[in-house]
Amino acid sequence: MTPLEMLRVHPFLAGLPDEWLPRLTGYARPVVWHPGHRLFRAGQQADRFWLVRGGQVALDFPVPGRGDVGIETIGPGGVLGWSWLFPPYRWQFGAVATQRSTAVELDADGVRRLMESDDTLGRQLTTRFMSVVVDRLQASRVRLLDLYGYPTAAAS
Repeated sequence: MTPLEMLRVHPFLAGLPDEWLPRLTGYARPVVWHPGHRLFRAGQQADRFWLVRGGQVALDFPVPGRGDVGIETIGPGGVLGWSWLFPPYRWQFGAVATQRSTAVELDADGVRRLMESDDTLGRQLTTRFMSVVVDRLQASRVRLLDLYGYPTAAAS
């Protein structure tokens, strides 16, 4: 399957006009990760993002005294990475493959240039990524409540 075909079938890009996909393809390449491969850590430079095609990738964040704490697992059809879209372009979370995984990797700098040159494409992608941001922040909130939630009155 070519990168263009991979973009065409990924749910994140569903409904985008067909003429936009070849432009994105210029910044796309297929990748494979094996279990345990660390893609990035919180605080590192965010210079790409991925459309997950198969397998699973766990998102985590460092918690003092606890190490890397899992937040969420991203599987087929999911999007990995949004920090590339907003300065200072640093990862807010970390990610590690938990299974053999396949994805389409997109170069952030190239996609940002495309978005800046085409307002309609830029709005479409920004709106889609904002949905990802909201989902990730909600998952983080739920996970933090699991870790640090206040005890109930019945527990005291």
